[in-house]
Order: sequence, then C-alpha cells, then structure tokens
Amino acid sequence: MSVPSGLQREVLALYRRALRMVRTKPPHTQDKFSLFVRYTFHIQASAISPRKVSAIEHLLRRTRRQIELYENPSIRDCQISQDMRDWEQSRRRCHSQAS
Repeated sequence: MSVPSGLQREVLALYRRALRMVRTKPPHTQDKFSLFVRYTFHIQASAISPRKVSAIEHLLRRTRRQIELYENPSIRDCQISQDMRDWEQSRRRCHSQAS
C-alpha cells in the first residue's frame, strides 16, 4: 500500500476527529451522529474525483467547520434523513449477503 498524501492524511484526521466527536454525545444519540458522519463522508467521497484537489480542500474546510459546530456540548442530537436510513439499510444488506 502506498503512503497517503497530505490531503489523504487530512481527510483521515478529520474523519477520526468526527468519530471522536460522536463519542462525546449522549449515548442514545451516538448512533444517529455516527450514521450522519459515515454517510456524509461516504457521499462526499463518492461525489468527487480524487484529482480535484481544490474541491477536496473546499469540502475539508466546510466539513471542518461543520464538525466544530457539532463538537459544541450544547448540540445533543441531530436529524437523520430518510436517505441516510436507506443508505444504512442497503449497506447492511450488502454486508450480510457478502458474509
């Protein structure tokens, strides 16, 4: 496996930061925050070419600001859309069929 580029390291660091933020939320809402983070990163990653560095940098800045907002202790819950729930269900079906 090749060594990750600086941009890849930034994306992974931001993803880890988002997952750490999930653990600071009330236990009954952590599943929703986790789904929100996984869905957001997956959709953004699949919507953009790895060669579009300026677009990736823009998404990094935007996502960083969003995570900073969610890190606020007064934010205790988040809304999950039906698209997110459907995405989660399809992922579970794919993983259960592969097993």
